[in-house]
Amino acid sequence: MSLLDPLFGSAAMGEVFSDSARLQRMLDFEAALARAEARCGVIPFAAASAISSKCRVELVDVNTLAAATAASLNPAIPLVKQLTALVAKDDPEAAQFVHWGATSQDANDTGLVLQVRQALDILEADLDALCVGLAQLARKHRSTPMAGRTLMQHALPTTFGVKVAGWLDAMNRHRDRFAQMRKRVLVLQFGGAVGTLAALRGKGMQVAEALAAELQLGLPTMPWHTQRDRVAEVATVLGLCTGTLGKIARDISLHMQTEIAEVLEPAGEGRGGSSTMPHKRNPVSAAVVLSAATRVPGLVSTMLSAMVQEDERGLGDWQAEWETLPEILRLTAGALHQMVTILPHLEIDAPRMRRNLDATQGLIFAEAVTMALAAHLGKTAAHMLLEEASRQVRESGEHLREVLAQNPAVTERLTSEELDGLFAPENYLGVAEELVNRAIDASRKHR
Repeated sequence: MSLLDPLFGSAAMGEVFSDSARLQRMLDFEAALARAEARCGVIPFAAASAISSKCRVELVDVNTLAAATAASLNPAIPLVKQLTALVAKDDPEAAQFVHWGATSQDANDTGLVLQVRQALDILEADLDALCVGLAQLARKHRSTPMAGRTLMQHALPTTFGVKVAGWLDAMNRHRDRFAQMRKRVLVLQFGGAVGTLAALRGKGMQVAEALAAELQLGLPTMPWHTQRDRVAEVATVLGLCTGTLGKIARDISLHMQTEIAEVLEPAGEGRGGSSTMPHKRNPVSAAVVLSAATRVPGLVSTMLSAMVQEDERGLGDWQAEWETLPEILRLTAGALHQMVTILPHLEIDAPRMRRNLDATQGLIFAEAVTMALAAHLGKTAAHMLLEEASRQVRESGEHLREVLAQNPAVTERLTSEELDGLFAPENYLGVAEELVNRAIDASRKHR
């Protein structure tokens, strides 16, 4: 499936979750463990040095390890075996201290945490860039009027800036979630066979503290072999983020429709074309993001289902996480990178937005007229009057302004100038600009 990797993923995230990177992070755990144990007087410093020198993925026979993993159900077991053999070639005495007091899940999970840390760095950089771009776009179009749509129908006037500010506000919440998640997720996994570190004979916590310091990870209160809320939190936060990206992509794709044509993805050689229709300009990036938003929720469900694990070691549930979480990270990274890439180059057709406001012959201003008349007739009577006028517009094809100008109940209470003002979209935008400013100001606090 590598043919599709450039489409749905990102090169940077692909490197983080490559086979070699996964193994190297597990080896990083083993090297740090040896150094920490030497510092705590558990193993000789010479042994720690010998072990650390062999914790390099290029020394590992990956094909042999993959075959052994299929039999052992765990890549850490054959990895430790190979590492021990590598150390033994130069220092048989040091080889006996490889993986001292740890269990295979410690290496697997801490290696994963190290990968997640790299992944979050990549995601947060793109997330910050996206929010900067959204803030700029919202600022530029804070007063650009367009039709607001509810249930896929014209509703009331709004501005494109308000729409973008809504996207920005949601993405800023994801920035908060990422920051909060780091504290809980980027922690050491180290508990030995059943979480008691019994093999370290009273020095378990001392070694754990030293190991966490070596890896620059937090030290959790307890080992978490079968308490999977941390990895599930990563999945759910990414699921929320991808959902918001999907909402943005849905809006962009809807507004790229020929009949609307208010927003366009950037054009480019070989981008968005058709194999048979030369005129096509398809929403390519929106399609990729929407694909991720469709796939990720099911993967998040797998991670949540995998939380129900047995006693001190999960059977099947833990293994279900191994490919699932990296796939969530890969898809989220791909979706986020697509959005970051196209956002600065979106083509916004403000005149088309203005023209589309009048696509319903003025009906989009019906509420504005209703509220003006309500001061004279009461809200119920005004609503009924505009309901009847709207029916006439749909049947006759006349503009609502013309229909109302023929109704004495309206002309006796509103002057022609007042009526004209009610059909100017900039007069019925409420606190649109204030809302845009609030979203932009809130986004600045994340810098």
